[in-house]
Amino acid sequence: MNSEPIRRDTARPNVKKLAGLALFAAIVVVLQIIGTFVKLGPFSISLVLIPIVVGAAVYGTGAGAFLGFVFGVVVMIADPTAHFLLTLKPFSTLLVVLVKGTAAGAVSALVFKALERKNTYLGVVVAAVVCPIVNTGLFCTAMFFLFKDVLAQWVGGKITFIAVVMLVLANFLFELATNVIFSPVIMRIIRAGKKV
Repeated sequence: MNSEPIRRDTARPNVKKLAGLALFAAIVVVLQIIGTFVKLGPFSISLVLIPIVVGAAVYGTGAGAFLGFVFGVVVMIADPTAHFLLTLKPFSTLLVVLVKGTAAGAVSALVFKALERKNTYLGVVVAAVVCPIVNTGLFCTAMFFLFKDVLAQWVGGKITFIAVVMLVLANFLFELATNVIFSPVIMRIIRAGKKV
């Protein structure tokens, strides 16, 4: 039995990271639940990507993936569109919702990490751009390949299809704009707080 005491210098950063991740996860949950009620047509506007990007930049790839996964779990629980798709194709819905969120967080962390050494601000901005691209891109790809029959019934004619595409595009552009505007600002506040 190994009964070595935990070294305080290594335990403290882990506690700080866990507390920070818990805080970001709580923000993700609250923003996603609130976002469920703020609608643009049938789609909820996802402000939740902001804490995912910032958490991914602050704590790394695993944290980004975790926060994205938390986002996916809350979507499964609270989002009416996910509930509708879940009744039709449970496994596919679960897979898509959890993977798109997890991937969005992980990829944004990887992008930030790759660019951080050259320019932290650029890293946050590009990560903020990549996160909604991955999230919406995986959702649209999954809708086309896994839910093609559901989508065909749902959108019906050409005009309805165009309306759905416009709503998805508007939702994506809103997510992209809010991420690009707010993620770097929040990141600067966090960095300033670390210096104090």
